Amino acid sequence: MKTDNKDYIFGIRAVIEAVESGKSIDKVLVRKDLSGDLARELFSKIKEYGVLMQRVPQEKLNRITMKNHQGAIAFISPVTYNKLDNLLPLLFEEGRNPFLIILDGLTDTRNFGAIGRTADCAGVDGIIIPERNSVSVTPDAVKTSAGGLFYVPVCRERDLVSAVRFLKDSGVKVVAASEKAAVGYTQVDLTVPVAIVMGSEDVGISDDVLRLCDELVAIPMAGNIGSLNVSVAAGVMMYEVVRQRSL
Repeated sequence: MKTDNKDYIFGIRAVIEAVESGKSIDKVLVRKDLSGDLARELFSKIKEYGVLMQRVPQEKLNRITMKNHQGAIAFISPVTYNKLDNLLPLLFEEGRNPFLIILDGLTDTRNFGAIGRTADCAGVDGIIIPERNSVSVTPDAVKTSAGGLFYVPVCRERDLVSAVRFLKDSGVKVVAASEKAAVGYTQVDLTVPVAIVMGSEDVGISDDVLRLCDELVAIPMAGNIGSLNVSVAAGVMMYEVVRQRSL
């Protein structure tokens, strides 16, 4: 079947073909009770290629398209996701001083786009996001980033804790921006290979990730509001890296 929107493909066979062709798929939505031989083939291909799948009610699929979707819709990502274990060695091989951003559970698309825009301007080498319960690279995110997300590699990792461990084992300092920190963000060395962790808009950085971080730093608050918007806080942190590395 054809698509009635450039951002998604519908129909079981069409989705199978999209997965097999290597298209960068953001996620596949399938009807909760989808079954049959063709459905089993779809599930097998999704598992084989490591594509994110969500089971949803028929009503949700119908809200996306009223055409014959057969219980399966694939959303196509505007970018090709990278893998951290491929990107990081390449950065070292090129003689770069890795500068990465980790977004732990960020869910607001506009904040993600704003961070992507600043990341490109600040020379960030990659953005790391988890596969589930997180933003992804959608057309709206790309638009908000002013195209920045086309230029900054995005790594979507199945296990963020394992990704942080990999960074640390590879010699990257992992620094979390947290209101729980007693140390100011300008007081730590960010000239070394570094990954800055920013938490979700509501609950912040998860405890499992926070425990692994090498440094916890705070951005001082002088007013009545206790925290910055996450995209603004990320911008402050990114440009502190830029400042220190330009000295």
